[in-house]
Amino acid sequence: MVTTSSSTSSATSQLVTSLGAGTGIDMSALAENLAAAQFAAKTDRLTSQSTRLEANISAASSLKSMLVNLSASLGDRVRTGDLSPQPTLANSSVAKPTLSGAARPRGTYSLEVTKLATSQTLASPGFAAATTPVGAGTLTLRFGTIAGTGFTEDTAHAAAAITIPSGATLADVASAINGADAGVTAYIAQTTSGAQLVLKGQEGAANGFILEAAETPGEEGLAALAWTPAGDATRLKASSGDAAFKIDGLTMSSPSNTVSNAIPGLDLKLTATNTGAPTQISFADPAAAITSAMQELVSAFNEVVAALNQATNPQTGELSQDIGARGLKRSLSQFGSQIIMPTAIGTEPKTLAEIGLSTQRDGTFKLDGSRLTAILKSDPQGVAAMFTNGLYGVFASFDGIARKASSTSDPGSLGGSITRYNAQALKAKTDLATLTKKQEELRGQLINRFAKMNANVGASKSTLSFLKNQIDAWNAKG
Repeated sequence: MVTTSSSTSSATSQLVTSLGAGTGIDMSALAENLAAAQFAAKTDRLTSQSTRLEANISAASSLKSMLVNLSASLGDRVRTGDLSPQPTLANSSVAKPTLSGAARPRGTYSLEVTKLATSQTLASPGFAAATTPVGAGTLTLRFGTIAGTGFTEDTAHAAAAITIPSGATLADVASAINGADAGVTAYIAQTTSGAQLVLKGQEGAANGFILEAAETPGEEGLAALAWTPAGDATRLKASSGDAAFKIDGLTMSSPSNTVSNAIPGLDLKLTATNTGAPTQISFADPAAAITSAMQELVSAFNEVVAALNQATNPQTGELSQDIGARGLKRSLSQFGSQIIMPTAIGTEPKTLAEIGLSTQRDGTFKLDGSRLTAILKSDPQGVAAMFTNGLYGVFASFDGIARKASSTSDPGSLGGSITRYNAQALKAKTDLATLTKKQEELRGQLINRFAKMNANVGASKSTLSFLKNQIDAWNAKG
């Protein structure tokens, strides 16, 4: 009987243990762990993918930023003008010279301004106030040349008919003329003669004008504003005229004080006369500035290349397989030999390689100072032309590389890669959120199942405890 009691007690103990009785199992933690284990592989994959994409985006964005900043800095340096043979004027009060176009002026030139271009200024008779009614009808501006009391209309310059409504004031007339945008501006001047309508035309002898009036019957008054050179000469405050000047003793004229291509490649803004005292236009030597800029440029290029090489390292680079990074690397490797001056003629340099820039095996750049110095001596103008703010040259070409690399619409660019990586990162984030939601749903389901199981186990434990007590009682009686 003792053997039977011992066997029964052992079986009961095993049964209770198998059901978790007395084990202290945390069912909530068990549900959490089982749910996590169910999705662990997918979660790890998405987390790893997100981390990798963040590294891709960071590396590509950093390279893009370096390119854009370098392009902007290069553009600012070019626009300061010290890298090109900027014109200077001995008498700076006479004119402001600026480079223009593809032509490259050199040497020195004399400039003598004998007359500035002028615009016609016409004043009306005096009125009591700007609010004085002036009648109604039509005012017509006709343009042409005024000589003495004669007027020769320029039929190629369309006349402007301006409607003046009933009840219009002097101020309304000024507004109507300005609104016509015919090349004549108007304003009201408060003078000792009263309120006067002042009309100002454009520069140039052919931009003289007369003012005709057609009055509405019963609302007369506009005729007081009309004017021709045969009328009141005191109303003409300034006559229109062309600018007259000499370059190297050659007489020239311009309808405006802004003279385009006064010398091929050089614009002039005439500001004063210097009759009888010609001044000199000359061009500064930019050799020292270009040498310094090239040294700085090579250093900046190499910073970009170093970052690019690191990012595309086959073993450790975040962009080792990136098509945009590979394309940028190819573009930079060809930059030195790229023709950046297609308009160069004769022996003028067309590539940066011709002025000393070379590419090393690792993609970095090197400057041959001796070669740069030599070509700056033999053709300073040709080299300087490469550092201007135009369609061609160092800035335009590098800016083209930077813009292409930054393009978000080109799948083969850095910008395209960033767009693609961002889209993939967003999808990975969304997938991870979906996975987390499913994991939480499974955890909830497991907790519910375990809760029911716990209830069943609790009931079983009570039954087992009762049975155990009964068996123990039976054994004691035996």
